[in-house]
Amino acid sequence: MPSPKPAAGPRPLAALLLPLRLAWRQLRAERARLFSAMAGVMFAAVLVFMQLGFRSALFDSATRLLAAMEAELFLMNPLTTASFRPEPLPRIRAHQALALPEVAQAVPVYLAQTTWRNPEDGSRRAIQMIGFDIEAGAVHFEGLDAIAPALRRIDAVGFDARSRPEFGDVARLFGERGPFEVQVGNRMVDVVGLVSIGPSFGADGNLVMNEVNFRRMVRERHPSNTDLVAIRLAPGTDVAAAQARLREILPRDVVVLTHAQLVAHERNYWETATPIGFIFAFGSVMGLIVGMVIVYQILFSDIANHLREYATLKAIGYSNFYLARVVMAAALILAIIGFLPGAALCIWLYDVVASATFLPLAMTPERAIMVFGLIFGMCATAGLLAMRKLRDASPADMF
Repeated sequence: MPSPKPAAGPRPLAALLLPLRLAWRQLRAERARLFSAMAGVMFAAVLVFMQLGFRSALFDSATRLLAAMEAELFLMNPLTTASFRPEPLPRIRAHQALALPEVAQAVPVYLAQTTWRNPEDGSRRAIQMIGFDIEAGAVHFEGLDAIAPALRRIDAVGFDARSRPEFGDVARLFGERGPFEVQVGNRMVDVVGLVSIGPSFGADGNLVMNEVNFRRMVRERHPSNTDLVAIRLAPGTDVAAAQARLREILPRDVVVLTHAQLVAHERNYWETATPIGFIFAFGSVMGLIVGMVIVYQILFSDIANHLREYATLKAIGYSNFYLARVVMAAALILAIIGFLPGAALCIWLYDVVASATFLPLAMTPERAIMVFGLIFGMCATAGLLAMRKLRDASPADMF
């Protein structure tokens, strides 16, 4: 006598829907266990979302300053590992680069950290200074064009309005007083306007100034050195060809990088030369492992409690492959019902953390898709491990 086969609907559709329906009814039968599994998956999703969000915010904030530069090529000391600790570069390399007809501008950029005295409570905090030729156009920040004329004055600086609040409510003070005096390092300077850059893991705040004022404030810096040279090419110039020619004519004490390579160099430092990137990745893995253990325990217990039912299905003709699809369908259901509230919670958490830390934390479709893939893989792995229990569902032993 032929074994019964699942009916109702086209076979491909039935092969998908019947295991899902059976898995859902089986999970729903014990709501306490279902909510426990859902909480475990949600915990894993939240942990992975937050770890990946922090990791992305780290890289985005660390490269924000360099990403704002609008030059096509850059000269940098090959020993420089990160922008907040640059190695000196001979300024003459900028003039040598101008020997190529395709080079329109070669703008030295100066980077240094000093202390800022909070104008409200007098406390000191490290701040990053960025000096360059404001009118050259090689570096651009939001709000810079509006204050460019004022930055020509002696001891004039632009303050990053997105700096951390420990520097004081400079935006409010500027709105009330207009330009006002503040101590930076051992020098009194005038805050003549606001720009928008944002903090990073290397600097909690930023000051923008012209090259002359930077040299006034950092007197120990030798005038023949700079930290970075931004090169703007003539319109229509082939960037790769210009990069190759600069590498030929310049000495080996300088590297020539495209804009994308400069940003990648900074990102690589935080990803490989510091333990921070590894810590965030390790946290994501640990969250997945914890979630997988929870889902495995739920699925394994569910199979063990319904072993007679699985044996009955085998007795009436259902194959091990069909029963495996039921278990995998349960894993898919747990992945979905745990991921959706976890993603919704993380959207709110991103806003809370971004407001508190001023880091660029935001949910992206790419990250949501990747995390769902990780969560489903976690649940599927737990399902594959739990399916070993199905081997015990032998009709001969159960009846």
